[in-house]
Amino acid sequence: MRIHRTSRLLAPAIAALAALSLTACEDGTGTKDEGASAPAASTVTGTTAATPGATTATGTGTDPGAKPTEGTSGEPTASTAPGKASNASQAHVLCNGSNTAVTAQPVPRPLNHMLITVTNTGSKACDLTYYPVLRFDEMQWVPQAAKETKPQAVTTLAPGESGYAGVLLAAADGSGDGGMTAKKLTVGFQGSTPNSDGGAAATPSLPAEGVYYDSSLTVTYWQQDMEDALTW
Repeated sequence: MRIHRTSRLLAPAIAALAALSLTACEDGTGTKDEGASAPAASTVTGTTAATPGATTATGTGTDPGAKPTEGTSGEPTASTAPGKASNASQAHVLCNGSNTAVTAQPVPRPLNHMLITVTNTGSKACDLTYYPVLRFDEMQWVPQAAKETKPQAVTTLAPGESGYAGVLLAAADGSGDGGMTAKKLTVGFQGSTPNSDGGAAATPSLPAEGVYYDSSLTVTYWQQDMEDALTW
């Protein structure tokens, strides 16, 4: 009888303890779930900050020793490539007798024409401005240029390149006057403004028999192409 009575007294206590234990387990589980999610978020954030690409990008912008003008291959970019800036800023010089080789050669076609060729013998690009100033022997007047031959841009010669001018020596129909034969030719160069001094003149050789010219003597503007100097 005492045993059964004791069991009846302990049963409610056991049930109460079981309920408390269950509640405690549920609360603990919830706490563990919340705690688990927090570390996960922290881990993602930490991974992003530690990504090599992100760290390198940030370091490149702030590291005093970084080279932002170099590409991934280590080659300088176009904007900083050696020589680019200096070449772009380097002004052309004027072509004249000191940095060119000049020839004057009569041509069979067109009739009564002569071709003047100027070749850049210097180390810098040079500009042929306006038209050549010609003087045969001791001629006291300057032949004018045919306006229709004026190019759209200044003729620029890189080292080794040639520019041209055509010369109408005499009227094909004989309408010119004051004709004579010249043995000497001086080719003058103009500066950056019309009729200004462009530097040393050149004295190209003429054929041994000389060159006949009359009052029709006319020149072209300097041309980049030989055909343009002779088709007018």
